[in-house]
Amino acid sequence: MIFGQSKLEFKVGIFVFLGLIILASFVLMIGKYKTWVSGYRFELIFNFVNGVKVGAPVRFAGVDVGEVKKIKVFFSPEENQVKVKLTLWVRKGVFIPADSTAWVNTLGLLGEKYIEIMPGKNYLQSLEATGLLVGNDPIAMQEIGAMAKKLVDDLNETVAAIRNKQGTIGRLLSDDAIYNELETAIKNKNGTIGRFIYDDSLYKEVEALVSDLRKHPWKLLHRPKGER
Repeated sequence: MIFGQSKLEFKVGIFVFLGLIILASFVLMIGKYKTWVSGYRFELIFNFVNGVKVGAPVRFAGVDVGEVKKIKVFFSPEENQVKVKLTLWVRKGVFIPADSTAWVNTLGLLGEKYIEIMPGKNYLQSLEATGLLVGNDPIAMQEIGAMAKKLVDDLNETVAAIRNKQGTIGRLLSDDAIYNELETAIKNKNGTIGRFIYDDSLYKEVEALVSDLRKHPWKLLHRPKGER
């Protein structure tokens, strides 16, 4: 009886052990844990990272190649301002030129933040050797809101000026005298607009000029002798 009970306990122990191994493997796969994958690290400097967190994906040319391992906020005496240093892990074999461009991107409008790296052209030196890259700071939502508010304010000022009969458009829409003068000039074939509408020779000259420039666009860059 004792021998049979010990044998049963041994089988149960093996079953539990195998279950724990399978569970641990599943957890590591879900968490994208890279214990068995070799890679290298380099640092990325920002002034503002807009909510990037540890574990955020790192994409190179649009492909997931690593993740953010560490985030540190520090003060730079040289620039007299606060900086953010990200430590990135990238899998082995991914060659990132030292002059590549990096910025914070978002999955969708309000999705997860991640690091996007666009390949540079300095293929003689990689970030694996230099270990440092300065990123392009994202625009904060507060700045976007301020720009949108300024745009709306400028539009309101323009509409108010038109309503108050100010500016060229305001006077043209509200001053009948200016409108009548323009209408008379067109009917009498006076002025640039009137001559252009009724004078076929002027229209043909403009058409010939446009056609010539389409065939010889280099003439736009040609500078006659003696002119600077």
